[in-house]
This record gives sequence, C-alpha cells and structure tokens, in this order.
Amino acid sequence: MDQYVIKGGNPLVGEVEISGAKNAALGILPAAIMANESVVIDNLPNVCDINVMLQAIEGIGARVERLGPHKVKINGSTISSYDVEYEYIKKIRGSYYLLGALLGKYKYAQVALPGGCDIGSRPIDLHLKGFRQLGAEVEIAHGVIGAKAEELVGGAIYLDKASVGATINIMMAAVLAKGKTTIENAAKEPHVVDVANLLNSMGASIRGAGTDIIRIEGVARLHGTEYSVIPDQIEAGTFMCAAAATKGDVMVKNVIPKHLEAISAKLKEMGCEIEEFDDAVRVVSSKPLQCTQVATTYYPGFPTDMQPQIAAVLALAKGTSVVTESIFENRFRYADELNRMGANIKVESNVGIISGVNYYTGARVAAPDLRAGAALVIAGLAAEGFTTVDDIHYIERGYEDFEVKLAGLGAMIEKVSSEKEATKFVYKVS
Repeated sequence: MDQYVIKGGNPLVGEVEISGAKNAALGILPAAIMANESVVIDNLPNVCDINVMLQAIEGIGARVERLGPHKVKINGSTISSYDVEYEYIKKIRGSYYLLGALLGKYKYAQVALPGGCDIGSRPIDLHLKGFRQLGAEVEIAHGVIGAKAEELVGGAIYLDKASVGATINIMMAAVLAKGKTTIENAAKEPHVVDVANLLNSMGASIRGAGTDIIRIEGVARLHGTEYSVIPDQIEAGTFMCAAAATKGDVMVKNVIPKHLEAISAKLKEMGCEIEEFDDAVRVVSSKPLQCTQVATTYYPGFPTDMQPQIAAVLALAKGTSVVTESIFENRFRYADELNRMGANIKVESNVGIISGVNYYTGARVAAPDLRAGAALVIAGLAAEGFTTVDDIHYIERGYEDFEVKLAGLGAMIEKVSSEKEATKFVYKVS
C-alpha cells in the first residue's frame, strides 16, 4: 500500500501550478455525453476520480479518446446502455451526474446509489425531487435509482438546500426539457457555473448560474464544442494553507483569485500576507500565526472542502480557534490523527475547538478521507521529524502529482510502496 513519508521543517518556497477543478470536471464529463457530436474537454485533472468517471462513460458505450494527460474527446452518439454499474458508483460519488445527463438526453436512466468519501450523509432526495418536478417517475429499488419520463417538461423547482449536486443534476436534465425551468435557491459554487458554461457552449440556454436563481429554456438538441475546465480552488487553497503552516512563501499559479477570497480572508486574519494577481495568489507566512473563527457554508462562504486544511494551520496558531462545520457531520475525522501529532483539538458535535500548540511532532497517521488526508500532509510538512501518511489513495482521488508539486516547493516528501523504500528515504534525508 502506497504511503507518503515526510520530513518536516522545510518552509515551502517557490511557484506551483494548479490543475483543473476535479469537482467541476465531474459534472462536465457527464454533460459532454449529452451531445451526439464530439466534445473536447481540456485542463482535466489527471486524478483517480476523473479516470473512474471516464471509465463509467466508456462503460455505457460512449467513445472516449485521450488526447493527452489533461485533454479528452468524448462522443455520446454511441451510447448503448442507460445503466451505470455499481463498480463505478461505489468509487466516486460524482457518478450520480450521469443520472441527470442520461435522463435529460434519453428520458431514462438507472444509476446505483453513490459512494465516495465517508464524510457524512449526502442525501440525493433534492435531485430526485427536481427530476419528479420535470415530469420523471423516480424510484429506488435494490440499491439502484431509476428515472424515466415520456417527456420532460420545464417547471419551477425550489431547492430546500443550496445543493451543488442537485443544482448540476437538475440543470442537466432541464436543458433538453420542453419549456422553461427555474431553479430557486440554486448553489452558486464556481463548478456550477463551469458546468452551465459548458452546456451553453453546447447550445443550451442557461441564465443566472452563479446566482441563486437559474433560468433554463429547453432546447431540442446539443452540439459539439471545445471547453477548458476552471482551475481547482480547493487544490489552490490546500497549497495556500501548506505555505501558511510551514512559514513559506508560495506563488500559487493558474487560479481565479475571486474563487479563493474566503480562504485568503482567513489566512490574512491569521497573519499571512496575501498578494493577488490576475491568475495567481502569493502567500507569505513570516509572522506568528493568530487564532480565528471559521464556519463552513455555501459559496461564496468558506468551503467545507477546505475545513480540514485550515484546521491543520489553526492548530499552530496562538490562542483558541473555533471551527464550525455546517455541511458534513463527519468532517472532523482527522482530529484524532492531528492530535497524535501534538495538536490540541476537541470536537463537540459539529464544532472543533482548537488550542494552538508551538509545533507538531512527526507520527504515523492514516488519511480518513480526501481533504483530511491533505490536512495530515500539511501537518507533516510543518512537523518536527518524520511523518508517514497511510491510505493515500484517498488523497490521490483529488490531487494530481501532490508529492511532486510539494517537492518542487522544497518539501522533503516521497511516495513509497514498501518499508524498504521508506527506510531508504529516511536515510537519504537524515
């Protein structure tokens, strides 16, 4: 089983290039099968989740042609099955977007109930409610969601929660529905906007993406296009936090600074200097870190996917910080692992109370999920001594060449697959 072995204590210094947004790409790839012409997607992150999604798309008969590590051509004209197998779904939750895409295009879809990281309950009732309001019959039986309709007809849909998944899924189903659809209390996240922009470039008529009311005028068909995925705000935020924790100076390149404003604001409150450029953000951490309060919420608020990483930094800040998690109830599963490295984090219900310590000490820890794994790597980079992070397959679901990019900033980190390789690394850097 692969691990990261890290010798901490090196400030991260230099420039890092951010990959395309995984969460946007997971919606964009299913949307691409809705045309019967070729759709070329560029700036795809080369990570496990994206590769599984491409396999799922191939599995239903679409043509998938790799044009490079970050570029793919998809043609949905050859789709021969509307059933998405459990094998793909159990690996990535985003496979449920194939439900909206297939229902919108063929008026029929069968998709297994989704898996993904165990960070808490993520019900899909809002997705199903939206499909029903477009005229689909939806049922769940034997672990499979089935949706079918004679035809889909636009309507007014109100989401009880501003769910990203439901917004994207309903949007995909509605673009080929008859008439007008309105989604109220829609999610405003950048990846919702990215999927809408792709669909519009394929001939859809979507207005208001990025606001809480999305208006869709149904069209008869979608056509081919070329499209580039936005940069990954969560990968960018992770490197920003790594710079803060290690007392570094890092230029995070290929980003949209506006997408990072909530993260930048918190790092500024903690004493970091943040400099924004057109497509880059520089983080300088030269002063003692100060405590602050963080509450996760929907965009443009602080993202839940950055909560573990900012907590790893706050554990090194002076004073007591409070982190409130309002999206996923299992987000604090990393707390015990950070405490093994010397952090002082107490979790009560959905609140983490973090009393700052002077330093982390290296330890053997295990990643409980994707973002928690990234937080443990950040702690290892800042720690005294050696840290081993197990179960890094979670981290590789969402970060491309994570250890390579960190090493490029001066981190002493290596991906190893045996105790012998780990020992060799320890001797090399000791």
